[in-house]
Amino acid sequence: MTTDAPHASSTTRRDHDPETRRKRLERMARLARAYRGWSAGELGIALGRENTRIAPPSGVPKLDLVARLAEALDWDIGEVAARLWGARGDDAGGTERRGASFAELDERAQVEHRAGAYDEMERTACAMRARARSARERAIAANRLAGACDGLGQYQRVLEAVRGGLSERGIGADVRTMLMINLANASYTLWNLHETRAIAEGVLDRFAGEPPRSRLERVAQAFARALRGHARRRALETCDGEREFAACAAAAAGDLAEAARLFGELHDEFGDGQYAGLAHTARGGLLEARVAAGEREPFDALDEILSELDGFVDLDGVPSPHAIESAGWWSVFGANIAARAGEHGAAGMRERAGLEQALAVCSGKTAEVGEHLGNWSMRERAFSMEWRRRSDARGEGAGIEWTLDTEDLRALIGTMGRLPFFRPRGWAILDAAVLAT
Repeated sequence: MTTDAPHASSTTRRDHDPETRRKRLERMARLARAYRGWSAGELGIALGRENTRIAPPSGVPKLDLVARLAEALDWDIGEVAARLWGARGDDAGGTERRGASFAELDERAQVEHRAGAYDEMERTACAMRARARSARERAIAANRLAGACDGLGQYQRVLEAVRGGLSERGIGADVRTMLMINLANASYTLWNLHETRAIAEGVLDRFAGEPPRSRLERVAQAFARALRGHARRRALETCDGEREFAACAAAAAGDLAEAARLFGELHDEFGDGQYAGLAHTARGGLLEARVAAGEREPFDALDEILSELDGFVDLDGVPSPHAIESAGWWSVFGANIAARAGEHGAAGMRERAGLEQALAVCSGKTAEVGEHLGNWSMRERAFSMEWRRRSDARGEGAGIEWTLDTEDLRALIGTMGRLPFFRPRGWAILDAAVLAT
């Protein structure tokens, strides 16, 4: 695939200009003063600066000023920083993209998505946004940007892009449906499970009275089933009581069985490897759900999962990234089954040793796949599972033995930045582990 280097537009250069940043800082200070109804002196006191020198000559504010300004505006500190330095995507993708039509850019974005070229896809999506001339085109550009951000692990930006697209009017039911699916997927990645289920059910309600007709509608239906099923499967960890646990497991199994069937039919008809991977992932999640529902024995299911993972010993030899990702999720399902069986007490030391070995194998394979694909959601699962495996009965993290090398530390810090719900666990790992020098 031919790629082009990013070109620095005049907008991008201006963002690095100290005078531009100084003016932006002064403007936000004026907004804060108006918002609070402060005098110039009160503003200076709130920002910890002399009222005549809010912005430094360099245009680069110290952290305390950014934090004080965010507090004065009731904004998130990241929003202030983003405004000062300019939002990403101001460069519309370079000369080559700026000369292309919207349809050409959309086709290019889809090719880049299939190739996993998410940096390139982000630039293409930004060029689409600059080229868009209608609400529908703006929504399509937002959907492509969401896909690029998802691949880059920038999940909060996925939410922003999708919500922006959904705010447009007259975009068509097809585009709105796919935006809703991407919103549900981002919510699932961020472990907002109630939101995931609600959005997925909204999509499925659309097909309750009239079955899907187009390929896009069939894909949306399959995705909605899969996302609702996986959200229910994840929710098993927070069920209150055996009755709720059993009902949640049975509902998850029903959704995932249907998702596997729907994606399987799509793959048989269109031959898209992504459908095969999603069908395989749904079947793996179905195993976990059926064990939780009491329909499968934990050790039988683990034998099936470990046997499946034998085909992914050498990831470089597997041509399909969709198959590799699915294998990573099968590892997660296996670790969940092993951990849950251990919590309920296995009969005898031999069985417990087998569960611990399965948990170690699945945890290791999850980490390997996450690194191989650069999948931040899977990296989070790997760290969380390994933490769970290493923690002993004296309390979470007590007596943990874990050395983090440079690559481990890089992955951990990146995961903490991308997935806010993981940060407390990430800090616990950092506090307990030994950092290799």
